[in-house]
Amino acid sequence: MDFLISGQHISPFYLITIGFVIGVLGGFFGVGGSFLAGPALFAVGVPMNFVVGTDLAHIVGKSIVAAKKHRALGNVDLKLGLIMVVGTIAGVEAGAQGIELLKHLGPASVDKVIGVTFVVVLVSVSAFVAWESWQTIKMQRERAREAELSGIGIRKLEAKEDESALDHIARRIHRINLPPTISLPVSGIERVSLWAILLVAFVGGSFSGFLGGGAGYIRMPSMVYLLGVPTHVAVGTDLFEVVISASYGTLTHAIKGNVDIMIALVMHTGAAIGAQIGATSTEYFRGPKIRLAFVPLPLIGAAIVIYGLLSGKHLK
Repeated sequence: MDFLISGQHISPFYLITIGFVIGVLGGFFGVGGSFLAGPALFAVGVPMNFVVGTDLAHIVGKSIVAAKKHRALGNVDLKLGLIMVVGTIAGVEAGAQGIELLKHLGPASVDKVIGVTFVVVLVSVSAFVAWESWQTIKMQRERAREAELSGIGIRKLEAKEDESALDHIARRIHRINLPPTISLPVSGIERVSLWAILLVAFVGGSFSGFLGGGAGYIRMPSMVYLLGVPTHVAVGTDLFEVVISASYGTLTHAIKGNVDIMIALVMHTGAAIGAQIGATSTEYFRGPKIRLAFVPLPLIGAAIVIYGLLSGKHLK
């Protein structure tokens, strides 16, 4: 039996399955999963403004489950997460207001502008993370080879197993002396400007409010590459932060009439289970490999959106 949601007949099994898959991915990569949830809803005919608002509603419950698991694993920097909430909420409202402006131009404009923006962002993020992750893995292999040849062994390398080929960018940002500066012991950061954290959070929040979801596909890589947060901690902290920011995003979009709560509740049924599986799985992978495994996922989402934009057809 299908549900009549947002004017479309949608199978509850489809929504539960999508929720479960996104739950696993969200728990593993520290993202809301909007790079798949949004395209998956758009693919069955849900209007883009409902896709954005409803996706935010769905990820709140899933992120609570995943963040709780990561907290137990020691992967959540509460201090960093609470600071980022401030910038993210401001960004979410800015993104939501952008959608309100587009709605005055008509549904077709909303779908087209958000869809094209979604594709550009997802492909760009995927390409960048792929390049960086592969460079980091190559760098680690070369160092391990040199250590083996010199008789040092590889144990001394274990402390740097979560490094990035772009660590120098974070180090430069840490040297920016723009008060106030703070320390983040859980993330291993001695000093960083508060404004750098807020800027990263605001940008991620803007994408969240405009494209839906928690925008972890922007914020998680930004925490790693720009702030120098270890991947495992970035995953857990982003999920913690998403709980608060997505709750605000859901509220502001609900007021604007962009949320279908039935979709969110049905998807959460599968997402709650998948989130715990994904969070537990991060314990078995190193940082660069987690980032590399993330690469194909935004591309899948982009492909679904492109299909819908070019064909004008929806999956049934």
